[in-house]
Amino acid sequence: MTGWLERLLGRLPLGWLQLVHRPPRFAAALAGVAFANILVFMQLGFLGALIESIALPYRALEADILIAASDTNTLADSSPLPRQRMYEALAVPGVAAATPLFFAKLDWKQPDGTIRTLDVFGIDPARDSLAILRGNPAADALKRADHGLVDRRTRNPPPGLFAAIEAGEPYSFEAKNRTIHVAGTVEIGGGFAADGYLVVSDQTFLRLFPQRAAGAPNYILVRTEPGVPPARVVAALAAALPADDATPRTLADTVARDQRFQTTQRPVGMVFGFGIVIGALVGSIIVYQVLSSDVADHIREYATLKAVGYGDAFFLGVIVEEAAILACFGFVPGLLVALGLYAFVSASVALPLTMTFARAALLFAGTMSMCVLSGFVATRRLARADPAELF
Repeated sequence: MTGWLERLLGRLPLGWLQLVHRPPRFAAALAGVAFANILVFMQLGFLGALIESIALPYRALEADILIAASDTNTLADSSPLPRQRMYEALAVPGVAAATPLFFAKLDWKQPDGTIRTLDVFGIDPARDSLAILRGNPAADALKRADHGLVDRRTRNPPPGLFAAIEAGEPYSFEAKNRTIHVAGTVEIGGGFAADGYLVVSDQTFLRLFPQRAAGAPNYILVRTEPGVPPARVVAALAAALPADDATPRTLADTVARDQRFQTTQRPVGMVFGFGIVIGALVGSIIVYQVLSSDVADHIREYATLKAVGYGDAFFLGVIVEEAAILACFGFVPGLLVALGLYAFVSASVALPLTMTFARAALLFAGTMSMCVLSGFVATRRLARADPAELF
C-alpha cells in the first residue's frame, strides 16, 4: 500500500504512514467513519423506502389523470367528491374513460390475533380501474358480493397463506361485521401508513363502509385518448370542473406532490431528513478529532518541516491525504454493513429498502467531502502559526 501511494502521490505518503503508525487509533477512526456511513445509509434507505412506498399504490392505478378533492395532500386523506365530476370529465375533449375509486382503511385480524391495517380500493369491476388486474384470473371474482383480492406483499401474513390462496384454497376473514372471501391476490406492497392493500368492488366497499355514499368516491380515474398529452387534458379539466371541490392532476404530478408533502410536512419524512444531517455531523466530528489529534501529536515534526521551507500547501496535502484514506477505508465496511441491514429490514418489515448505485455514489462523495472538510479545519492552527511557536 505504501509503495502504491508513493507512486500515486509522487512523494512519501506521510499521511498513510502516520495513520498506520498507531493501529488502534486508525481502527477506531475507521470504525467511526463506518458508523457514520451506516447511520446515513439507513436514514437514506428509510427515506427512499418512504418515497417508494408512496408511489406503489399509484402505479397500480389504470389512469393518466387523477381528479381528487381540492384539499387532498396524500392518497389516504382525500375527501369524497361528487360523482357528478366523473360525468363532467367525460364531456371534456381528450378524455377516453373515467371511473370512480373509493378508498378507506380496514383492520384485518390474523388467525393469531394480530391485526394488519389494509388500505382498501373500491372499484367498478366492469371497468378498467387497476393496472394490476390485467391478466389476473381472479379479477372476475370481484363481481361477487363480499369477495376481494388481498395484496400478497402485505406485511407479516400467516405463513403459507398467499400460496394457499393462489392454489385455490378458500380463505375468509371477518371485518366490519361482514365476511370477506379472498378469491386471489394482487401485488402492490405496504408502506409506512398501512401493511398492505385489499381490492373489492364498489358495492362490497359500500357494504363494508355503510357511512359512505355511492355518489361520493374519493377519486376519479381518468384515461386520455391515445396521443393526447395528459397535461393538455388536465388544463381542460381544470377549466371545466369547479375549483372549490375538485382538482385534476396528472398521475406523475400527483405522486410527486404526495411524496413532497410526506417528506417535508409529515413527521416521519422530517425525522429521516434530520437523521441524515446528524449522521454527517457525527462523522465530521469523529474525523476532525482524529486529524486534530494527529496534528497535535506531530506538531514538532511539522514545525521542523515548516522551518526548512515547506509551505502550507504541503501540510494541507498530508492532512487531506489522511482524510481521503479515512473516507475510502471507512466507506467500504459501512457499505457492506448497510447492505446487510437493508436485506434484514426489508425481509422483516416488507419495506422497499434497496441500495442503488446513485445512493452509494452520493454517500461516498459526501463522505469524502466530509473528511476533507474536517482536514481543512484541523490544519488551521498549523497554517497560522510561526515555526518557533510550534516548539
